[in-house]
Amino acid sequence: MRKLLFVITFSIVFLHIAEAQQPKKPNSVEIHEAIKKLNFLGSVLYVAAHPDDENTRLISYMSNQVKARTAYLSLTRGDGGQNLVGPEIRELLGVIRTQELLAARNTDGGEQMFTRANDFGYSKHPDETLAIWDKKEVLSDVVWAIRKFQPDVIVNRFNHRTPGSTHGHHTSSAMLSVEAFDMVADKNIYPEQLQYVKTWQPKRLFFNTSWWFYGSRENFEKADKSNLLNFDTGVYYPDLGLSNTEIASLSRSQHKSQGFGSTGTRGSQTEYIELIKGELPKDKTNIFEGIDTSWNRVKGGKAIGDILYQVEKNFDFRNPAASVNQLIKAYQLIQQLEDPHWKTIKTEEIKDIITATTGLYLEAVATESYTTENSEVTVKVEAINRSNVVIRLKSIDILTVGISENPETILENNNRKNYELKGKIVSNIQYTTPYWLNSKGTLGMYNVTDRKLIGTPETKHQTEAIFYLEINGAIIPYQKDVVYKTNDPVKGEVYKPFEVIPAISASIKDKVIIYANGPAKQIPVIIKSAEPNTNGTVSLKHPEGWKVSPETINFNLTQKGEEKTVVFTLTAPQNQSEGYISPEIKFQEKTYSDEVVTIDYEHIPFQTVVLPSETKVVRLDINKKGQNIGYIEGAGDVVPESLQQIGYQVTTIAPESISEKTLQPFDAIVVGIRAYNTVEALKFKQKHLLEYVKNGGNLIIQYNTSHRLKVKEDLGPYPLKLSRDRVTDENATIKLLANDHPVLNTPNKITNKDFEGWVQERGLYFPNEWSKEYIPIISANDKGESEKKGALLIAKYGKGYYVYTGLSFFREFPAGVSGAYRLFANMLSLGK
Repeated sequence: MRKLLFVITFSIVFLHIAEAQQPKKPNSVEIHEAIKKLNFLGSVLYVAAHPDDENTRLISYMSNQVKARTAYLSLTRGDGGQNLVGPEIRELLGVIRTQELLAARNTDGGEQMFTRANDFGYSKHPDETLAIWDKKEVLSDVVWAIRKFQPDVIVNRFNHRTPGSTHGHHTSSAMLSVEAFDMVADKNIYPEQLQYVKTWQPKRLFFNTSWWFYGSRENFEKADKSNLLNFDTGVYYPDLGLSNTEIASLSRSQHKSQGFGSTGTRGSQTEYIELIKGELPKDKTNIFEGIDTSWNRVKGGKAIGDILYQVEKNFDFRNPAASVNQLIKAYQLIQQLEDPHWKTIKTEEIKDIITATTGLYLEAVATESYTTENSEVTVKVEAINRSNVVIRLKSIDILTVGISENPETILENNNRKNYELKGKIVSNIQYTTPYWLNSKGTLGMYNVTDRKLIGTPETKHQTEAIFYLEINGAIIPYQKDVVYKTNDPVKGEVYKPFEVIPAISASIKDKVIIYANGPAKQIPVIIKSAEPNTNGTVSLKHPEGWKVSPETINFNLTQKGEEKTVVFTLTAPQNQSEGYISPEIKFQEKTYSDEVVTIDYEHIPFQTVVLPSETKVVRLDINKKGQNIGYIEGAGDVVPESLQQIGYQVTTIAPESISEKTLQPFDAIVVGIRAYNTVEALKFKQKHLLEYVKNGGNLIIQYNTSHRLKVKEDLGPYPLKLSRDRVTDENATIKLLANDHPVLNTPNKITNKDFEGWVQERGLYFPNEWSKEYIPIISANDKGESEKKGALLIAKYGKGYYVYTGLSFFREFPAGVSGAYRLFANMLSLGK
């Protein structure tokens, strides 16, 4: 977890979090704020279900105004959401959203924690949620998080008393938190955890309520607030020139993949929390009333506090290094504490403060961005002390590279020391990849076997440099990740993580390959070497009944980073069939079958994910009419690529270019998901799309949300109203309502079998009101709910067809669901 001083101003200045490996360079104001936090020994844990559920106003307030150690426990990594910044979904989206949460905490000053729960998609009731998650295991993770973080206070985002009124994940997060509150002090509950942590009992548990949970502001005004605490989270920080709510908006805006950009606000803003368990404070503005948050709360702490309170009081903003002697004395006393929890936390905090007060800059930079086991590595080290404090650099260890250097040199004021160190990566080092993806989990749970990793936000980089410094007689170790940096002509200094990847990897570009137009396809396999002079053979594992030719292909790559594409011919069986293929490489008596996936967006650090290389192949019994499809992009999906897979020619249409003339050549126009929420130009171009239908065209609009809809009155040629209706059970029974309609009969006969094997959900945000011109084609419903008929609506308009569908084709296509392809082909074939 990234260590922070007072991160707000630094994070705000460096909004490109992709450069987050860069060493922090705090100023005097930030150092002084860090000292204030050093002198506060209280903790708050905020609990909810997903990235972007957290109340950043309250987290920022607790961290920056109260100075409490504040963390957000998100039960999931948000894998089931949509992605507005790119094509990644499911596990890779979870990687992105994890980093967005870390960016948010870098902005508001909090820390980040998780459980192993997998966001499997929208759930309507906690009974379903907790069955899929495996309640016992997720509850153990919540207990583990509390025992590990030791919060004095827990705040739930959601109400545990209203199951079924909101997302099942939301209510479940609160229910688990309430249950865990009474369990964490019992040594007989999850006793296996106690070899790493001790039992703990928080003092209070709250629910972060608001008028929204009461149905209206008027209801909330009338409500009894005797059990509520309140805080003015709109406080202004003069040293920053920002209000707390402005910082909270910057934090929330880090959730870019979900489109949660937030405009900063100013002025008083009250937050309410309702006591659920524990004793209500008499001072309803002080969440810590009755809890000792001074150094006196730990045995041996008074002497530390006597020093550090004076450091805070007498801090010299023009000469921060004047505090070093006292800081070192406090550091040495902290090392003598018997309480391992506060000893660990405050050791890291005071080390960072000592570094900052001396202007100490330590950096270890590899000359290449990645390496492999047993490879030679060169690391360039920089160390500089920008104060008059006497600092001796005693040694530098990079254990995973076998480097141990002993400079035993004085770092004189503003005199840079540089070292070039060479070593070799150890043979047993693990690849750089998110730890929760190392082994296959279930629909509801990630599989993490290492207890110490559970809950940590990301994989700790193994290649780190440990600098041992002597300051005023104290030997202090500093850990710095080895990084890679380059100079970009536009951005300047750019940092990336230094990563360990497989010596050789193989990938197939398409993760689903559909056989719809013939029995054989060419399968290109991209082989990439992370070492020079690699040669071996590659083969293609395939399902039974499929045939591959040739059986093996030889390859030879001479340079590091070189790629080569080899091509296999894969022949499908005659009948409909599906399975998985994966390349397998033999190199130096080892077998490699992984691919290296990189995720590169400016708002998060560069991510490397090592995954089993696997592609689904589907022999599909499908017919189609029409050929040329126009596609208008929305919030991001792989529908165009999927349609190309089954033989359509797909052309992306720029929204600005839409006119009756540009639409005329296409057999059908498909509009991407949430396009009417995200594409401003459609407000002005909708009339051309409807005219296209009137003149004989076929227009297919995929789901949109009613919130922030840019086209409301003329979304369809006839009145149509969107709702929040959805069917989350992917196995929900489908009823065919219009058996004689062409969309169910030509060119493919659609039956209930075509709705087997769907993933995550049936669909979402269905219309719930429509005029008589629309024909509902199917219906479905979740258990205990009324029948939903708005999943697929078709209207004849003029000479053409207008189709509105909330069915989740954007999820089914990447999963290779046969029936989804067949039904979509029928939709495209209407009127042909």
